[in-house]
Amino acid sequence: MHFIDQAKIFCRSGAGGPGAVSFRREKFIEYGGPDGGNGGKGGDIVFEAVAGLNTLIDFRYTQHFRAPRGHGGSGSNRTGGGGDDLLIKVPVGTQILSEDKQEVLLDFTEVGQREIFLSGGDGGRGNASYKTSTNRAPRQHGTGWPYQEAWVWLRLKLLADAGLVGLPNAGKSTFINAVTNAQAKVGAYAFTTTRPQLGVVRHHNREFVVADIPGLIEGAAEGAGIGDRFLGHIERCRVLLHLVDATDNDVAESYRIVRDELVAYGAGLTDKQIVVALNKIDTLDDELIAALVGELEEASGAAVIPMSAAAGTGVDWVLDKLLEAVGPEASPVGAEDEGQDELIWSPV
Repeated sequence: MHFIDQAKIFCRSGAGGPGAVSFRREKFIEYGGPDGGNGGKGGDIVFEAVAGLNTLIDFRYTQHFRAPRGHGGSGSNRTGGGGDDLLIKVPVGTQILSEDKQEVLLDFTEVGQREIFLSGGDGGRGNASYKTSTNRAPRQHGTGWPYQEAWVWLRLKLLADAGLVGLPNAGKSTFINAVTNAQAKVGAYAFTTTRPQLGVVRHHNREFVVADIPGLIEGAAEGAGIGDRFLGHIERCRVLLHLVDATDNDVAESYRIVRDELVAYGAGLTDKQIVVALNKIDTLDDELIAALVGELEEASGAAVIPMSAAAGTGVDWVLDKLLEAVGPEASPVGAEDEGQDELIWSPV
C-alpha cells in the first residue's frame, strides 16, 4: 500500500425526484380531483472521518462520487422515496479543499466527525399541491430541484503532538525507532525517509504521538530535494524537535538551513515551541560536544540537548522536554486500548 496524501475527486449530490400529475379514479366518487404526490429528496454527499485509514490511496482509483436522485411521486398522494446519502470515509486529519486549493471547505480532526458536503435537491411538488379554489384540476408539477456538484481536493495532514525536523541523515528515523514501535527505514544515504511516519511514545506513564517527515535541504521551498510538501503533516503539532547531526561540518549552518525553510513555508511553524537536540554525540569526545553545543545554542538562541538516538544517550531528556511541551494533551497510558501501537504508520 502506498502513502498518498493528496487526491482530486468529483462529487455530485442527487437531484430531487419529480412530482406526479395524477387524478383520482375511484368507483362511486363523482369528483376525484388531483392526487399527485411530491417527489423524493436526492441523496446528500457526506464525509466521515474514521479510524484505521492512514492514506488517501483509495481515491486514486475512484474519483467520481454521485449520490442517487430522489424517486418520482405517484398517485394517491404518495411521495417518492428519497435517494440514499452517499457516505465517503476519509482518514482523520483530512481537509476538503476547493478546486483551486485556496479555501478549506471542511476539516476532519476527530474520529466519527461527519459533515454534509453537498445537499441533495428537494423533490418537486405533485399536482395535488397546486389545487386551489379556482384551479380544481391542476396539471402542473415540479420537476425537482437540481443536484449540486464540485471538484475538490482531499489533503491529509497527520495528527501528531510532536514533529521531527532536520536535514537528511540527522537521525530522525533512528530516533522514532528508538522511542516508538515504528520501523522506519534507516540508511547511510540522504532521503532514506520518503514518506511521513507516525509513532506512539510512552514515557512517564503518558502517551503522545510523534511524526517523522522526510529531511529538508536548502531550497526545499522551491522544490529542491523532496521539497516542502510534507511540512503540512506537522502543521498540527504542538512542538517541533529539531535534530542536528553532530558530525556535520557546521552545525550552526545545518540549523539555519532547516530554520530558513520553515520560515519560507510559513503556516505558523516557526511560532511553535521547539526543542533543539544535537544528535550522534556517541562518536565525539566531551570537549568537542561542549563546543558544538555552545555553537548551536548561539545559532538557535535555545538550550541544546546533546543526545545519541542510536546509543540512547540523552533520549529521556529529550522526551521529558517534549512531554512538557505537549502538556495535558498527552494521554495517560491505559486510557486507550493497549493496541494503541497498531496506530503506528508502517513504511510502505
